[in-house]
Amino acid sequence: MRFLLIVLCTGVIMAGCCSQKNLDSQYENLEHYQNGKFKNTQIEYKSDFSSFLSNVWKFITNDSKNKIPKENTIPVNKLTKENILNMPNNSMIRIIHSTLLFKLDNKYILTDPVFSEKITPFPFVAPKRFHELPITIEELPFIDIIIISHNHYDHLDEPSIKKLKDKVGNFYTTLGIKKQLIDFGVDTMKICELDWWQSCTNKTIKITATPAQHFSGRGLFDRNDTLWASWVIKSKDTNIFFSADTGYFEGFKKIAEKYGPFDMAFLEAGAYNESWKEIHMMPKETIQAFKDLNANILFPIHNSSFKLSMHPWNEPLEIINKLAKKDDIKVSHPKMGEIIPLLEYKKTDIWWE
Repeated sequence: MRFLLIVLCTGVIMAGCCSQKNLDSQYENLEHYQNGKFKNTQIEYKSDFSSFLSNVWKFITNDSKNKIPKENTIPVNKLTKENILNMPNNSMIRIIHSTLLFKLDNKYILTDPVFSEKITPFPFVAPKRFHELPITIEELPFIDIIIISHNHYDHLDEPSIKKLKDKVGNFYTTLGIKKQLIDFGVDTMKICELDWWQSCTNKTIKITATPAQHFSGRGLFDRNDTLWASWVIKSKDTNIFFSADTGYFEGFKKIAEKYGPFDMAFLEAGAYNESWKEIHMMPKETIQAFKDLNANILFPIHNSSFKLSMHPWNEPLEIINKLAKKDDIKVSHPKMGEIIPLLEYKKTDIWWE
């Protein structure tokens, strides 16, 4: 029974415990908003209760080995506040999952901050993260910008936001999420909500929300009440793409036309399954998205931190590495907490074998 509850909690995370009815008429003229809900423009993703139960059953009966790493398998480079303050410009750190810390033009930018041990409204039965954090929120310096890509629990973590809110300059997020951030205690004046193709500028840093093929929700009754997005982060010297969660779609080519080429593309590669490939890329699709985006270096994210699918925990990086080698693609997969440059390729260890 406890295991079933864990699976159901995972389902809440993946299927998106609050209800937020979006009553704003300002969205009605948007191409990707219909009947009070946001929607994808290239596919209509639907997941009914029977298919959800089918996936739960597969999750329970799946006998894939190595779904969870053994304790202390994943290496973590522990950091202090001094390490962060001494980061060179145009560098970054992967903290966990899709939580990335950038230093650009002497400003700190944090994506989808998740510092909790469990990512669910039911922490008493949820699976734990696979590894320690390289740094705690308390040790972080002032963060100039936080980007929230969408409101799923593994990207919008309420406890983390509540701890971070007083040491953050601005929150950039998608349509509809402002209310949730305010509910978490964030000052409304700090929040910039963006539609696809809209930008906010913070001195020398320009943040643009770009399309993604996904969905939103934090419970059973708020599906697609808020928007989801991928992101372009541009500074004086760097141009970065952050996919957040998305299935493969033709939109990558349009993003590249408008905002490319990119120095580094941080692309989803993990928590995938053929049953939901429309909203989470399979590894070969991650490679294709990278090619579409006209980027220099591929950085796979959304893996190695939580059990959110049925594949072995290290499968995403194994497959991505093999496919990239075949196509002569430069891939960066540093340890959690390892500081790497954005403008030059630094070969990183095969730490997951």
